[in-house]
Amino acid sequence: MITSTPYAPPDVPLDILHHDAQVLVVNKPAGLLSVPGKGDDLADCLIERIRMVFPEVLLVHRLDRDTSGVMVFALTPHAQRHLGLQFEKRQTRKAYVALLSGLLEPKSGTVDLPLIVDWENRPRQMVDHERGRAAQTDWKVLRHEDGITRVRLFPKTGRSHQLRVHMLALGHPILGDPFYATGAARDYPRMMLHSEELRFRHPDGGASQRFFIPPEF
Repeated sequence: MITSTPYAPPDVPLDILHHDAQVLVVNKPAGLLSVPGKGDDLADCLIERIRMVFPEVLLVHRLDRDTSGVMVFALTPHAQRHLGLQFEKRQTRKAYVALLSGLLEPKSGTVDLPLIVDWENRPRQMVDHERGRAAQTDWKVLRHEDGITRVRLFPKTGRSHQLRVHMLALGHPILGDPFYATGAARDYPRMMLHSEELRFRHPDGGASQRFFIPPEF
């Protein structure tokens, strides 16, 4: 097992984008775990902070510790089941923004590489064509600037570290990534990956919901 940087969760207030009787949508800060890790030093996390305000909160999906952006939580068991099925059946729409090392070309494309946990170096993941689970990511270049690519990423699947490993496989790791970037590409104050947009159907009535918050970088 390998470890990333020491856990120093940010001391910031909850950033609630929306809440009603069924769902809660928040802007997760970078550097904060979605759920508790193993050990008392990893107990501080987003869902526990939410629980202090909404004791009924239930987990639907996760973002990596170092990823920021839109997350949805359920406030009833019905909503948890409804939203969980949408994620499982790939009925949600997710869009991320990332800064990549180097100049990614062409302007758009798809990564289709199966992923599996790298057991000797977990929680790292790796491409494995024989044992890996299917994983697909669409990308669209937004602009190039000073040897960096700003890109929008559309994951079709939801594998652990999918966007991070897929960009590494293209030869353009996400800047600031503590696991997959090296050298100057790793030397950033945070990982430059942000969940910018999430669309889902509301558990009460099925109306389409869209939540969007731009990255701070």
